[in-house]
Amino acid sequence: MKIYRTLFTLCLLLFMVNARAQTTEIRYLSGTDKDHTVTWDFFCTKGMNSGKWATIEVPSTWEQQGYGAYNYGHDKNHNDEQGFYKHTFTVPEEWANKRIYIVFEGSMTDTEVKINGQLAGPVHQGAFYRFKYDISGLIRLKDENLLEVNVSKESSNQSINRAERISDYWIFGGIFRPVYLEAQPRTFVDRVAIDAKADGTFDMSVFVDNASEKHRVEARVQTLDKKDVGEWMYSEANANNGIYVLRGNIENPKSWNPEDPNRYQVLVRIREDGKTVHEMTQRFGFRTVEFKEGDGIYVNGTKLIFRGVCRHTFWPESGRTSSKALSMEVVNLMKDMNMNAVRMSHYPPDQHFLDACDELGLFVVDELAGWQKAYDTPSARRLVKETVVRDVNHPSIVLWANGNEGGFNSEVRSDYSLYDPQNRTVIEPWSKLNGTDTKHYPKYKYVENALNNGNLIYFPTEFLHGLFDGGHGAGLDDYWNLMVSKPLSAGGFLWVFADEGLERRDKNNLIDTQGNLAPDGILGPYHEKEGSFYTIKEIWAPVQFGETTLPADFDGTLNVTNRFLYSNLNTCRFTYKLVKMNQPFVPSDKDERDGQINAPDLPPGNKGSLKMDLPPDWKHFDVLYITAFDKFDRQINTWSWNISAPEQMAAKLISEKGDTLSVNETDDLLVLQTGKTTVTFNKANGLIAEVKNDSKTIAFANGPLFVGFEASFNTIKHYPVNDAYVVESVYDSAHRLKWTLGNNGWLQLDYEYRPSGSFDFSGITFSYPEDKVTGVTLVANGPYRVWKNRLKGTRFGIYEKTYNNTVTGESWEYPEFKGYYSNFYAMQLHTKELPITIVSGTKGLFLHLFTPQAAVHSSQNVNPPFPAGNISFLNGISPIGTKFSRADEEGPQGQKNKYEGMPLTGRLYFKFGE
Repeated sequence: MKIYRTLFTLCLLLFMVNARAQTTEIRYLSGTDKDHTVTWDFFCTKGMNSGKWATIEVPSTWEQQGYGAYNYGHDKNHNDEQGFYKHTFTVPEEWANKRIYIVFEGSMTDTEVKINGQLAGPVHQGAFYRFKYDISGLIRLKDENLLEVNVSKESSNQSINRAERISDYWIFGGIFRPVYLEAQPRTFVDRVAIDAKADGTFDMSVFVDNASEKHRVEARVQTLDKKDVGEWMYSEANANNGIYVLRGNIENPKSWNPEDPNRYQVLVRIREDGKTVHEMTQRFGFRTVEFKEGDGIYVNGTKLIFRGVCRHTFWPESGRTSSKALSMEVVNLMKDMNMNAVRMSHYPPDQHFLDACDELGLFVVDELAGWQKAYDTPSARRLVKETVVRDVNHPSIVLWANGNEGGFNSEVRSDYSLYDPQNRTVIEPWSKLNGTDTKHYPKYKYVENALNNGNLIYFPTEFLHGLFDGGHGAGLDDYWNLMVSKPLSAGGFLWVFADEGLERRDKNNLIDTQGNLAPDGILGPYHEKEGSFYTIKEIWAPVQFGETTLPADFDGTLNVTNRFLYSNLNTCRFTYKLVKMNQPFVPSDKDERDGQINAPDLPPGNKGSLKMDLPPDWKHFDVLYITAFDKFDRQINTWSWNISAPEQMAAKLISEKGDTLSVNETDDLLVLQTGKTTVTFNKANGLIAEVKNDSKTIAFANGPLFVGFEASFNTIKHYPVNDAYVVESVYDSAHRLKWTLGNNGWLQLDYEYRPSGSFDFSGITFSYPEDKVTGVTLVANGPYRVWKNRLKGTRFGIYEKTYNNTVTGESWEYPEFKGYYSNFYAMQLHTKELPITIVSGTKGLFLHLFTPQAAVHSSQNVNPPFPAGNISFLNGISPIGTKFSRADEEGPQGQKNKYEGMPLTGRLYFKFGE
């Protein structure tokens, strides 16, 4: 019995050893990402901390570790330092009969690798690509091994430099992605290439290293929790040069799409004489990509419209070195903006970024590097293979991009299909190729013509180039309304996801955006959200409402459109909230009522109704909010509708308490006084000359002036009316201003003007010293400012805003304080003197709350005009352009305000002091 137990134990041990030998083993020599690094020895030849051996964290870009010198891709003179790395390591003795590889996920740029003083293989050229060497014969099993890596920042191949490093982004040097050892059995699955259709058809090529006639390959589809799906698939007996083809069919698989990113894995085994030699798993998704010329791009039979953005791999502290956590954060932020697509500009990303796109759901355009200049053909052939072989099984990838903006090597267009059994379409961003037009930064009229008169599927792979606060959300509403209405449109990709502000180690960690070359993002360097983030979120929300204001006969029903590609609205969740602002300048003093809304049964692309069961007293509230959540409970958007009008809110704020009222007049001045309030008017121009409260001067003056057009002042009239006193400024027949000071201390202003023509803005303005302002309590749409062509993305509420002088893209304290605000109801300006309260009695007014400072490296396109003065109340405001276009070239909302002499009227109430 003892003998049998011993034999059983030996068999079990042999089985366990065999089981361990069946899988690939990974051992990291570097860290795994920017947050988990390993220290190696390092020598830099030039620049910071050069000329001496020290240490460096790997993976990293060496500039961010304090070595070498910085370059932006547009610099005329590029630094060419080299970095020499050393690292010792050991390998397990159990690897004695293994094939051992060293794998580099990415190294910039030319990389020479030695193991124990011997070259591991040819120098690798190309920064953004995985490469590996078989070092089985170079390893010492029982001793330490020396790894030496020589990285040249500039390549000896000038086409590599032109494609990757003479570019519009920061360029770096170093081993910026992980390095690891890979141990395989002598015969192993090197890789697989999968074509899994939405109908369950499954084709897979299995590439086996050291295959022989004795080997068979079998595979089975599984869920991610390893539950078997379908039957085993088996290869033919004889492989073609080590390539085994397996085919099968899965009944009713859950397909992959961005709205429901279902994934599976396939277990692949090599069998020899009934034993498993090696096994591996590969994740994938069932989905079908079809390109129909003159029609569109289809995934799973549904026509795509890309709601996309371009993205560089970048982080201020670590440059191009990233992490899975950062990738997940980025993809989640894109999903939060209701995006469904991302373009890998201008090089293949980290694997974990594509994994995040697979998992969370984004269409991907995967791109070969080539920023306006192409690789030479041998390099391009090699790097296309490295790209596709690594990325082929990601269901998120729907298109390949063969470079960028002229950086195309036409000789390798057909190479993608050599490694991609799905034969996904190849595009060349900014050009016309394979039935697509992807022209960058089109003017609105170009898009109109391409979609109305063209025959190519049009989707700009870069558009609405953000610069500071311009572009992105500004203009998007016009473009999007056009795009979704035309059958040849496949959407587009905004430029770009985030500002590339780099922490400069040579400048005390100053954030450097290289002037106006790199502050192009929807988010700041550390993913601070600009106003366009929320504009995009609303415009690209797959739930769209027809009403912007509630009709007089509102019964709880709103018109709704389903702009999902795949999802019925009944998979969403809707809530409402009613809010009554009891004291508008006390945000906490409010009543709320909330409830659930039944989601309508509304298929994609259809219009219908959303019906709420509101309480009987809903009209006593001030605002209605509706929030939609998708099937994963991600917030799609929150919308607001005003219930009470400005005049109703004014009634809550304006007290009826009376006091004595007196008037004094001199040759030049008219002085009105009631209670603690004294207002002095200049009789020569009709403007407020001085305001006092209890003998304390408040520097609110020089208004009201009409702005945006000429208005000629004639004279001033004044007279008592009941318990108030009226001061009228008489202009020409088209304009009038009338002040009424009540004995309650509130100063009422009524005005009318009749502009005729086109204007940047129109309304009235006042002045107040900006250096005396500490903040504002604002009742309006917020918390972000707006432009004429970027009105969406805000919602009505009470916002406490502390003063800041943020210059969008040069400083990142958001939301910005200064600028235009829409749907203005009331404000209390907090100052170093006394509060100034201004309340609207007019619907649809804009507030101009101080003028934003222009960026140091600004351009006129993104530096639109503002009224004179700095506190203005306007019927029309100015739009903003993009880096490359004026606002008026970006659609109807980018045009100036046009008036035809009809009267515009307004009413405002002012209170000076507590």
